[in-house]
Amino acid sequence: MTDQLEKKYDAVVVGGGAAGLNGALMLARAKRSVAVIDAGEPRNAPAEGVHGLLGHDGVAPAELTARGRAEVRGYGGHIAEGEVVDLRRDGAEFTVTLADGRAVGARRVLVTTGLVDELPEIPGLRERWGRDVVHCPYCHGWEVRDRAIGVIGSGPMSVHQALLFRQLSDDIVYITHTVPPTAGQAEQLAARGIRVVQGEVAGLETEDDELSGVRLANGTVVARDAVVVATRMVARAGFLASIGLSTVEHPSGVGVHLVTDATGRTDVPGIWAAGNVTDPSTQVGASAAAGAAAGAQINFDLVNAEVEAALVEYRASHAAVAGVVAG
Repeated sequence: MTDQLEKKYDAVVVGGGAAGLNGALMLARAKRSVAVIDAGEPRNAPAEGVHGLLGHDGVAPAELTARGRAEVRGYGGHIAEGEVVDLRRDGAEFTVTLADGRAVGARRVLVTTGLVDELPEIPGLRERWGRDVVHCPYCHGWEVRDRAIGVIGSGPMSVHQALLFRQLSDDIVYITHTVPPTAGQAEQLAARGIRVVQGEVAGLETEDDELSGVRLANGTVVARDAVVVATRMVARAGFLASIGLSTVEHPSGVGVHLVTDATGRTDVPGIWAAGNVTDPSTQVGASAAAGAAAGAQINFDLVNAEVEAALVEYRASHAAVAGVVAG
């Protein structure tokens, strides 16, 4: 269900995941008019459940979103389905344009569009992503605990992943692929009993639709029950180019993100960002918290603007009265 968009809102939230919905909830509870525009492409769609979220551990991503939408609507917020393709300044405010041609005005904008996980070009990974091909020990680690896990060297954090998953299983193999460990890292892996297998990965092996191993380019198959890969995490922020915002490489080297200050402010006044679009490693709970904090900051910014406008009017009216009295 999508709500009819009005012409203008105090705040428009672009992206309807945990960060966006919690930001909208804070704004709606502050009696702000708010609309959430969501393209319906959540990063966690392949996952069976959301984990590490107090009180909601294991809830299906779609169910969590549905609950959040209902809560925002309960305070008068609007939820609209659609893809934002352009954002431009309109005087002191903004015009948000959707792919279907709809346009809506906003005094402030909160960007919570998340990111896209770009998987390594290995046949079979995408089909099993979120099942037995995973990347985060806190999101999926418990589900693959005590199994034979293969960590594919595919990004700058791959060795770090291997060391983290070692907490969850005694049987970890690091397959070098495109990221062989340094001498120091190899020593760390050895110290933790993690075997290193040299070679490039050619694909995955399955049996009865269950993962059975990792096939190397030389034909060797390393028997594994689960695979860990490092993705390149790319913030969904292309539509911000028209407003002068662009993504930059994240300091960790894991992908690109949108830079903000500690409150979620971007370099463009009036635009905030929260969640994975600015912090690739943030999980659902932290994303929701960041969205709530940004929503509160936006309300505070609007309050300040309204106070300033009221002061101008107040001083002008009192000056006029004083002039009449003096005359």
